[in-house]
Amino acid sequence: MVGQKENPDMEDRLVVERYTLLERVTHLVHLLAMLILLVTGLKIYLGWDFMDFDTARALHMIAVPFFLVANWILVPYNLFSCPEMGCSIKGRFDHFIESYIFGVKDAKRLKAIILNFFGRGNYPAFTVYDVKEGHYRTKLHPMFKLLIIIESTAIFFIAVTGVVLYNLYWVLLGLPVAQWIISIAGYFAPYLSVSALGLIRMIHLAAAYWFLLELILHVGILEFDPKVWKYHKAIFWSGKEDLSESHFVRVIEENDNKEF
Repeated sequence: MVGQKENPDMEDRLVVERYTLLERVTHLVHLLAMLILLVTGLKIYLGWDFMDFDTARALHMIAVPFFLVANWILVPYNLFSCPEMGCSIKGRFDHFIESYIFGVKDAKRLKAIILNFFGRGNYPAFTVYDVKEGHYRTKLHPMFKLLIIIESTAIFFIAVTGVVLYNLYWVLLGLPVAQWIISIAGYFAPYLSVSALGLIRMIHLAAAYWFLLELILHVGILEFDPKVWKYHKAIFWSGKEDLSESHFVRVIEENDNKEF
């Protein structure tokens, strides 16, 4: 992720790798799998007639492993990958916490974003690149860092409940996993006056609706701005970002000691 001058005649252009090839592939697999799961899942639930039930269910089950591998294997690998070669375990965790966990500085950015909405102050930089260390301090909108927490929870619940909806008697390595899930749901179901299976269906559907809402927030609102189209190009194609384009960007120079 080392910055480089894109053109010798344009010394002020600092082009860096924002997303690796694996990160871009992970994002694409996650997106396509999620869309297939949403469309086929809602067809199964609402009875849309654009495809038959068996086809929808087959596509739904094909998309599941891609979705889980992207989110439970590739995403963690990317998150804990270090921007420098030979990075220590502590360095990897520090990089993860600094880059992806919502913290005090993100809260300040979010407050500034809200104030900007009401015409008070400038929109803060949420892309912060450290020239000396040669990596991003953070590259996520603070709202996305909050969405990550909710999304991770939704993925867990949609996977757990999906096991039961796939097979009420699903067994893994001789362990009656599906029946265990039903038993746990049975403890909470009476509080909502539903059966254990009814509660499992409710949670699965609620998680699906959350992904619809997140899709609207992620694409339709937070990124429906021509100034952030450069990020779409980076995540879907080039992987690179020109930090000289100043919208939402802060570059920390070697002698810059200010808090970012």
